[in-house]
Amino acid sequence: MADAYVALEDGRVFEARSRSPGRTRGELVFTTAYTGYEESLTDPSYEEQVLTFSYPLIGNYGVRDERFESDRVHPRAAVAREFTDDVAEWLAGEDVPAVDHLDTRELVTSVREEGAMKCGIAAGQDATPEAAREELAECKGMSEHTDIGAQVSTPEPYTVTGGGEYDVALVDCGAKGSIASSLAERGADVHVLPYDADPATVADLDPDVLFVSNGPGDPANFGETQSLVEEFVGELPLAGICLGQQIVARAFGGETEKMAFGHRGVNQPVRDLESGTVVMTTQNHGYSVADPGRLDVTQVNVNDDTAEGLASEEYDVVTRQYHPEANPGPHDSLGFFDEVLDLTGRSRTPVAAD
Repeated sequence: MADAYVALEDGRVFEARSRSPGRTRGELVFTTAYTGYEESLTDPSYEEQVLTFSYPLIGNYGVRDERFESDRVHPRAAVAREFTDDVAEWLAGEDVPAVDHLDTRELVTSVREEGAMKCGIAAGQDATPEAAREELAECKGMSEHTDIGAQVSTPEPYTVTGGGEYDVALVDCGAKGSIASSLAERGADVHVLPYDADPATVADLDPDVLFVSNGPGDPANFGETQSLVEEFVGELPLAGICLGQQIVARAFGGETEKMAFGHRGVNQPVRDLESGTVVMTTQNHGYSVADPGRLDVTQVNVNDDTAEGLASEEYDVVTRQYHPEANPGPHDSLGFFDEVLDLTGRSRTPVAAD
């Protein structure tokens, strides 16, 4: 007998098995990654979403906190064909509902054909279909989460030291830990700042690069971050990953849009327009750059031609829509961090906030 239910906004209710009890709601999305469940579940970009794993068995190599990308689980709930006890116990300890023993192929197909959709989940001894529908009725769309930056950003600045050869101001919109460590491994001191940092804070740091991180939700809801970027256009080299690319594009007059079901997984092919080289990439985003504004598109997704890389020689800008730091995923694009730090070699004068 089922003790968990997943209610979708198209009216269907899936019966399931509870592995971690609770009631919750969120946008239902899926990832195609075979491995990296620890990294995915601790990725802040999944905030306010219900993460479905398309791979049928999740947890076959245990749970190790050294693989975590942040200090907590971010999806509102997790769904799989089968979770091992290790993962189920971890999620229960984090008070994150988890369900399995349902047809995830049908769930993934539904999202692929109809787009990411709202869902409600009820799991545990007293779970009912009605309870799942009640959660669904309270679910917001991702664009409605106007305060999502505050949910995932650091409340106070801190520094990840890497030798002091470079100084990078990393604006934390929900940054994966591997972004800071990838820069630190290359000799950078990474000064991690809140998503709504004051321009004067950046000016006082006088960094070599202003770097906008990944994060969840609609880039239009990160107005403070966009204003910060606009403040330093032409004064500092600018870089961004994922949500960071979208925010930088908007700061240069570009436009963003919500995708039908997004790109989430470790097998997304990306073509460089100058070299023609295709690399495999890790991705996790539900929005994309529809118009790059004053920036140039340098890389595109092979499957749907969405913008995967932007640049400007005039303004010293380089961004990626995917995750060059991977974790999980292929390491084809780790050179992006070298490209970012190469921007620091260009002469510039100290910055000052207006």
